[in-house]
Amino acid sequence: MIRNLRRAVRRAYRRKVDLSHPARSPLGSTVVNCVIYEDGVRQPDTRPTDEALRRVRKSGRGFVWIGLHEPSGTEFAGIAELFGLHPLAVEDSVHAHQRPKVERYDETLFAVFKTCRYVEHEELTATSEVVDTGELMIFTGADFVITVRHGPHGSLGPLREALEADPAQLAKGPAAVLHAIADQVVDDYLAVADSMQIDIDAVESDVFSGQAGRGDASRIYQLKRELLELKRAVAPLDRPLHALVTRPMPPVGPDIQPYFRDVADHLARVIEQITSFDALLDSILQAHLAQVTVAQNEDMRKITAWAAIIAVPTMVCGVYGMNFDHMPELRWTYGYPLALGVMATACLVIHRSFRRAGWL
Repeated sequence: MIRNLRRAVRRAYRRKVDLSHPARSPLGSTVVNCVIYEDGVRQPDTRPTDEALRRVRKSGRGFVWIGLHEPSGTEFAGIAELFGLHPLAVEDSVHAHQRPKVERYDETLFAVFKTCRYVEHEELTATSEVVDTGELMIFTGADFVITVRHGPHGSLGPLREALEADPAQLAKGPAAVLHAIADQVVDDYLAVADSMQIDIDAVESDVFSGQAGRGDASRIYQLKRELLELKRAVAPLDRPLHALVTRPMPPVGPDIQPYFRDVADHLARVIEQITSFDALLDSILQAHLAQVTVAQNEDMRKITAWAAIIAVPTMVCGVYGMNFDHMPELRWTYGYPLALGVMATACLVIHRSFRRAGWL
């Protein structure tokens, strides 16, 4: 199936798509929305994908925004052929688990973002899922935007409504949509990082309040794993955003680049937070291990002290249990009470000495 998809897309990429004839309906069950925007205003009529694109290119105004959710290769092949999308980008958009990136294919920009969501939980455990990730791919051309979403979260419905409420920004074209998506994704990173800070503060409080338990090391390690999941989504996006800010990359023009600079600043803030969280968790883990080591040393000192106390009566009993006939005070009437008194006195003296030394 993948081989047939690649062949179909390569054929479409090598030739100009003829929009004068109705194409096969590429509008499948995975298409969430297909909307035309002219001068930043949403057009009320709903058209099939091929008709919407034909109208936009015939008028030379506006663009079409198509949203898809987890399309298969067969379902996406029609849209890829219609818009002349590069086969490598199409393959990446169909198969998730891609690294965040921004690539240019002629006049089409292909971007991959990792979407993140904080998973609410009553109490952090060693198996708690804290960060849930998905993927969002965006094809941006001169007169179209195609968004492909993977995962149950990261819906673009509220974003679309917010953009439609600002026609002046939406009139800047597909690049404005790309900026709005990037801005929302990075804002979600900030929200996840702020929520994770609450979990980190709770673990830190438990460790340094003297209430640390055996499971705290597992909780800290779980937090580090979830933080690594967030880092894998955030860190690779730094260079692509920097490229959008510093290099001309159609359809992102000079008028929209300052907006991407603001997104890049927010991303830098998230990266700094993640770095500081990672270092803080390392310190918390080391502190917890040090506390465990100190507690074990305390236990060993107590065990050693009690062993020394028990050693005195053990020694006396051992001497008088040797069954020799000629032993001092063996036939004495007060020998047994005296031996008990000596053992008790010696144990009390040793116990008091250990208490003064802080071993008991």
